[in-house]
Amino acid sequence: MSNKIKLAYTRYLAPDGRLTGELPPWADDFNLLTRLYRQMVLTRLFDQKAVALQRTGRIGTYAPTLGQEAIGVAIGSLMHPEDVLVPYYRDTAVQLMRGVRMEEILLYWGGDERGSAYAEPAVAQDFPLCVPIATQALHACGVASAFKIRGEHRVAVTTCGDGATSKGDFLEALNVAGAWQLPVVFVVNNNQWAISVPRRIQCGAPTLAQKAIGAGFHGEQVDGNDIVAVYDRMQIALERARKGKGPVLLECLSYRLGDHTTADDATRYRSGEEVKQAWLEEPVKRLQTYMVSQGVWDEGREQTLISECQGLVQMAVEVFESTGTQSPESVMQHVYAKWPAALAEQHEWFMERAARRAGGDHHGQ
Repeated sequence: MSNKIKLAYTRYLAPDGRLTGELPPWADDFNLLTRLYRQMVLTRLFDQKAVALQRTGRIGTYAPTLGQEAIGVAIGSLMHPEDVLVPYYRDTAVQLMRGVRMEEILLYWGGDERGSAYAEPAVAQDFPLCVPIATQALHACGVASAFKIRGEHRVAVTTCGDGATSKGDFLEALNVAGAWQLPVVFVVNNNQWAISVPRRIQCGAPTLAQKAIGAGFHGEQVDGNDIVAVYDRMQIALERARKGKGPVLLECLSYRLGDHTTADDATRYRSGEEVKQAWLEEPVKRLQTYMVSQGVWDEGREQTLISECQGLVQMAVEVFESTGTQSPESVMQHVYAKWPAALAEQHEWFMERAARRAGGDHHGQ
């Protein structure tokens, strides 16, 4: 018996920007495509600055999104304000589209808890970035369960990388989502590398999308470098979940052009030729080439956009770096619903120390 399961795969724009078939009707809106392109460029320039900030010791370890901008931008542009994002650590693009401020993202990666206290009301219920692998998938099912119990037409959207799909948390989340028919959309960013482990050996399944089938719901693949394809299928997935038709798993095929994080050196485990080939398929250039071919984009607009985006990024950096230092005791907040005695003692010590400092007593520091 063959282990091949035929799943839908969607692509509209080839790597060279040419059409592979008829576009969906909404894609005739070049104002929309321009907004999506602008956001991909902004994400990429912010990403470059974040890496530079880490390299110069101004923020901590950072997870780049280079080459994966189309996935996040499509997700963020389609979610309703009342939906809830339950992200993983490579979701800068989604957060920016949802309304999280660039300076808040920098605060988070700088180790400041205030980076997860989003100022924008529309994202107040979105979860903070999740660093443990795949645990966010179960959190999303909890959120979706609340939506269903309350009879609310809202969707929980959760994201992860390809490596996370091999974790028990992810598979348990699929199981409960299918069994309870929850309004949740799972988006897998299959960027081909689970840190240093290639997709071909970290999971024996021919596709990652087919894992949804075992849980009793719909799964499909999409070209994650084609924002038209990701936008189109994500739009359908969200509406399906919103109308009570159950969960969806979208496997977006992309490529991680940068290191796993700034603590990684990808040259140790993958070839330069592989990365060079992947650059020929990346999403930003692909959409730009298509828009140029349609006469709606040119070099002048490109340079204006880059200048505007760089200005926005620089302003965010200045806000981030002018933010006052967080209080020492803040490292213990948001950890327990009810503090254990040992932590309460530490917090009391911190508060007493802060009071002494405010009073000018610097002894014992």
